[in-house]
Amino acid sequence: MKWIQIKALFESEDICLGEEMVSDIFFTLGLKGVVCQVPLDAPPEGFGSDALPIPDENWVSGYIPDTETSIDILETIRKRAEALADLDIRVVIKTEIVDQEEWAESWKRFFHVSRITERVVIKPAWREFKPEPDDIVIEIDPGMAFGTGTHPTTSMCIALIEKYLENGNSFLDVGTGSGILMITAAKFGASLLVGLDTDEVAVQVATENLIKNAVPSNLFNVETKTLESYLAIGGASPSPDNLTDELALNVGKQEKKRDKIEFDLVAANIIAEVLIEIMPDIQECIKTDGTIILSGIIKEREAAITRCLDHHSFALLEVRSDGEWLAIAAKKKRLAAH
Repeated sequence: MKWIQIKALFESEDICLGEEMVSDIFFTLGLKGVVCQVPLDAPPEGFGSDALPIPDENWVSGYIPDTETSIDILETIRKRAEALADLDIRVVIKTEIVDQEEWAESWKRFFHVSRITERVVIKPAWREFKPEPDDIVIEIDPGMAFGTGTHPTTSMCIALIEKYLENGNSFLDVGTGSGILMITAAKFGASLLVGLDTDEVAVQVATENLIKNAVPSNLFNVETKTLESYLAIGGASPSPDNLTDELALNVGKQEKKRDKIEFDLVAANIIAEVLIEIMPDIQECIKTDGTIILSGIIKEREAAITRCLDHHSFALLEVRSDGEWLAIAAKKKRLAAH
């Protein structure tokens, strides 16, 4: 299959805002393999020794299939990118036709071994790394879903999962992408893992990554659903131990249904507008005293998110920041007895 690589090079006084707004265009239009690249320090010497230098440009790239409708999507991207000039974000769009196999290799040079917390290390499947005795290593091959864990929104989620998830907790990941948050939860002792994503490619990639990280197939389920549709028809149970084809049986299983599941911890790394939209569904699927971790939030949206949390009976636990990005942890309140 041929793909069109769309690269949006941007300049702005506020790099984080530029990255957020350009990424939002790509995600809302359903581009695959979205990669965000802003200037970062190179990894420490010897940490992922085969890592290559990172370029000093700001860009977001993604892919669409080379079909008859591609020109319409491209035109929409160009118009929305031009409109960002009102926010002092200047964007130049470049395109290139590539084979899927070519894409699958070309972006890998930008993905390094990264230490997210004192214990958690994200390791690309193709990199070499010698862990310390207490390290928890998550091996990821993002594929077309792309989600490496190194973006501030994801790394803050990982740190908050490490802090708030207790051994034996049930865990729901809304917008699971490459499955990295589900794997993190499994490494810290979650007893039930459910991931939801509207992208079939992401669901398959997440499942492959869970298996690659030796997460038992009877502990997890990944479905191509919105949270609303998941709650409407009931969640699928994890596989029994005697099932053999892990990949097939854990991608969108429908054959076993259970009554409404309430989770101990729910994570959603999505833009603020979507978080506000799905908050009633999150409130419905989380246990009283359960914890919610929200990310993908820029600082300008903090007040709107905290108001929404309060309206839906969540008590704020903490707010973390990394540049212009925020991640929030909150707990579902107990309703007062009458």
